[in-house]
Amino acid sequence: MAQVRDYNKLAHDIIREVGGAENIVNATRCATRFRLVLKKTPEHAKEKIAELPGVITVVENNGQFQVVIGTHVGDVYAAAAEILHLDENGAAAEQPKQSVVNRIIATMSAVFAPFVYILAAAGLLQGALILITMAVPGFANTGTYEVLSFMSWTPFTFLPIFIAITASKHFKCNTYIAILCCCALVNPTWAEMASRIAGGEAIRFLGMKLSETTYTSTVLPPLILVWILSYLERFIEKKLPDTVKPLLTPLLCFLIMVPATILLIGPASAITANGIAKGYNFLAGTAPALAGAIIGGFWQVVVIFGVHWGITSVVLANFDMYGCDIFQAFQTIAVVAQVAATFGVFIKSRNKEFKGVALSAGITGLFGITEPTIYGVTLRLKKPFICGCAGGAVGAVVMSFFHSAYYAYAGLPGPLTVVNAISKDAQMSFIGEIIGCAIAAVIAIVLIQMIGFDDPVSKDAVIAGDAETKDVKATVEEVSEIVSDAAADKTVMSPLSGEVIPLSEVKDEVFSSEAMGKGCAVIPAEGKVYAPFDGMIVGLLESHHAVGLESENGIEILIHVGMDTVKLNGKYFTCHVEEEQQVKKGQLLLEFDIEAIKKEGYEVTTPVVITNSDEFTDVETEVSGKVNHGELLLSMR
Repeated sequence: MAQVRDYNKLAHDIIREVGGAENIVNATRCATRFRLVLKKTPEHAKEKIAELPGVITVVENNGQFQVVIGTHVGDVYAAAAEILHLDENGAAAEQPKQSVVNRIIATMSAVFAPFVYILAAAGLLQGALILITMAVPGFANTGTYEVLSFMSWTPFTFLPIFIAITASKHFKCNTYIAILCCCALVNPTWAEMASRIAGGEAIRFLGMKLSETTYTSTVLPPLILVWILSYLERFIEKKLPDTVKPLLTPLLCFLIMVPATILLIGPASAITANGIAKGYNFLAGTAPALAGAIIGGFWQVVVIFGVHWGITSVVLANFDMYGCDIFQAFQTIAVVAQVAATFGVFIKSRNKEFKGVALSAGITGLFGITEPTIYGVTLRLKKPFICGCAGGAVGAVVMSFFHSAYYAYAGLPGPLTVVNAISKDAQMSFIGEIIGCAIAAVIAIVLIQMIGFDDPVSKDAVIAGDAETKDVKATVEEVSEIVSDAAADKTVMSPLSGEVIPLSEVKDEVFSSEAMGKGCAVIPAEGKVYAPFDGMIVGLLESHHAVGLESENGIEILIHVGMDTVKLNGKYFTCHVEEEQQVKKGQLLLEFDIEAIKKEGYEVTTPVVITNSDEFTDVETEVSGKVNHGELLLSMR
């Protein structure tokens, strides 16, 4: 197979040779194959496509025209999806199945990651204004300050529109319809109507009373709007004639989603926010330490879902009634802990590009802007986010014993606002705040250094990075030894226990012909698949019948459980990893029910194939007969 990098061209060529988009009924993919259902197979299409650079072979099986591409099938499918408008037609690639928590985290990261630098840039401008006004208080009364201030708040004010753009791509719906709906939410006219409602005026829509909820700077309402829109749009598209779809689809989606949001979604998020505020007041009055642990530990979780603005009224009421507020003192420690976690990532990460992301996000966090730190760094890596929450909880509990509070309102609580805890009447307040912040920061950073995280290391930096971390005074012989050791470790342990057989005995010509690469197969004795080396998961489908891995020194392997088991759609398979996850040798990857799969009529023989075999002189099977997982199976030269 010739190497190919222009996957867009390959997708175009495949579609052309099978008779064009109008001849394709359905298109999906599995671990290695671009699967097409055609109205009619053109003459010589199989032979022509098999000769295309990047195609391993073509198989026609069970009514499917299967183009075997290998580990880059995802790239070809993505290109084909754009050409065939698969998002609109409902055909989609099988995606990795994740837990609910991981799916929420993945969604939040996917939505915010594309514009995290926009938020960071605005945050830096806000931080600069804070420093300037602290040094020159009169600057806040100038027109220059007003212009720069509204500029700095712009991406936060219109956050729903940014979310509309990225969430529409994530949920696969029309971006322009999503923007239209979210623009309506931040329309100044609605803000004026909401103000009138808050003043006591009753305004109704189709007889239903509207609430005073506004949507600038919100996260949850626009996110839920776009999520529901993705289903609504596809439903409407299926029902409408082609001639009126371009006009009526956006119209109907607009007429349904905007009223649904201001009548249901928005008020529901406001109720959630008010519930958080009431819960805090109760805890703060009865158990300050517990309130500190909860606010310090979970405040950033509340920020993720965008319902943190509900506490603002409580904070302002506290200042009005008591002249101080405990909540913002706790909140500051939560922010400090998350910022410290970001710097902890900066210290530990070996990826230069990601260190840059962490540093810029951390600097922005110093000014109380935590969205870049959360969505760009800590939440994306998961463990650092948890470390930050743990540090915040402990720091806030310690602070509670000093009875610290804020005596001036902080628009954006963070490291630079700790001076708001200074009071002549409560001298220990500032000391307690500083101690709490210091403890939170130290715990977050130390935990990250101890626990670590899945560092997004670039592939070409793995071996080079190891060498660079050696003492600068290392001799030529020591460097040579590093390179030799890395080159020598071209072995693969068995991912399964069972009986080893040659690939030639596998009942699938793609594997038996070694078109996918060299290797062997294992008839499993138990339904468990383990990592054959230290590396990263590079391919994992919702069906969980196959997993692709890449070792730290460049070995690419495909473990394909059974024949045609993709048709089970994940039934009888349990996955314990995620795509792009770093794994250790011997770590459990998959479990499957051997007997249940056999009863469904499928083979369980599992090919173990080195998909980049052409990069090695030879691939040898080192064992015959019985093998246990973790024992030497393959070696490369």
